[in-house]
Amino acid sequence: KWDGKSRTGSGHSRGLSGPRWQQLTSRPLSVSAGRRGPEAPPARADAIFKVTMVPGDGVGPELMTAVKDVFRAADVPVEFEEFHLSEVQHMASEEKLEEVLTSMKTNKVAMKGKIHTPMEFKGELASFEMKLRRKLDLFANVVHVNSLPGYSTRHNNLDLVIIREQTEGEYSALEHESVPGVIECLKIITRVKSRRIAKFAFDYATKKGRSKVTAVHKANIMKLADGLFLQSCAEVAQLYPKIKYENIIIDNCCMQLVQNPYQFDVLVMPNLYGNIIDNLAAGLVGGAGVVPGESYSAEYAVFETGARHPFAQAVGRNIANPTAMLLSAANMLRHLNLEYHSQMVSDAVRRVIKQGKVRTGDLGGYASSDEFTRAVIANLSV
Repeated sequence: KWDGKSRTGSGHSRGLSGPRWQQLTSRPLSVSAGRRGPEAPPARADAIFKVTMVPGDGVGPELMTAVKDVFRAADVPVEFEEFHLSEVQHMASEEKLEEVLTSMKTNKVAMKGKIHTPMEFKGELASFEMKLRRKLDLFANVVHVNSLPGYSTRHNNLDLVIIREQTEGEYSALEHESVPGVIECLKIITRVKSRRIAKFAFDYATKKGRSKVTAVHKANIMKLADGLFLQSCAEVAQLYPKIKYENIIIDNCCMQLVQNPYQFDVLVMPNLYGNIIDNLAAGLVGGAGVVPGESYSAEYAVFETGARHPFAQAVGRNIANPTAMLLSAANMLRHLNLEYHSQMVSDAVRRVIKQGKVRTGDLGGYASSDEFTRAVIANLSV
């Protein structure tokens, strides 16, 4: 199971075994640990890691191109297995979904763009995005909202984490017309999954040295459903006496995030609330283009942008900000124990932002996506 360290479980899961895997794991991969002396360069990986890539819709394909260009320039030992899955572009089918799932189950790690969900009902309620999460049991979505040095917003130096349960809640695709003109939409909350996401949040806080976990809910109105979620969080909190535990009602949480986000550390919540808070919090530090995200099951990890925004108005215009996807890619490399390459990519992105000379339109600049990517590549310390 996920141990809070953002690492994959075994070499076998990525097609490595025996002496080859021992050779890789026996040598340190972090920048500091890899030095034998003052002149020795950081240790680098000596194996190729296969990663599933699903570019998705909107500007997803453009952002993935930026990732591939930066990885190529940084000589990152990752090989992508690319699959195009899209409901709106008529490139989605159960067969295609199975291909993607097979690849993800083999590689254990994936990068994914937003798969846009059509609003029209065509006989199937569950979207392909939802099916992917369910079939891989990607129950935990983690969005680390962190201010970018050099880019000022109303609230600077923000550092908070949003953890959402994303396999049940309102996003259960259980709707029906009970009588003509009356739709019932079922919200599913279970004790098992509520306790699981609460434990994930407290484990995360423990491993990352965080001091507080806040459960977000609406138990004053949904007394049974959100009441169960809140009770589950409180029960798990008792197992972690060193971490402060609080709870807050969702509407108040939104206001407090806008007024004083510094009071929060790690927030844990059901599906719908998390979807809203992810995007609200991303807006505090620069928008959907700068916040990375990731989803975990017991076996798999999927890296994506933190705010699920398709940038429909930016498609094909070479103006989308690659920052969020590049930082997600850096997090993926850290997950693969490729610490040296992870640090190289994230440092390059942050350096470009901090210098302020090359910024995309969403950050007040005039640079194209390609120009930003080239600036990142120029700042790589290979």
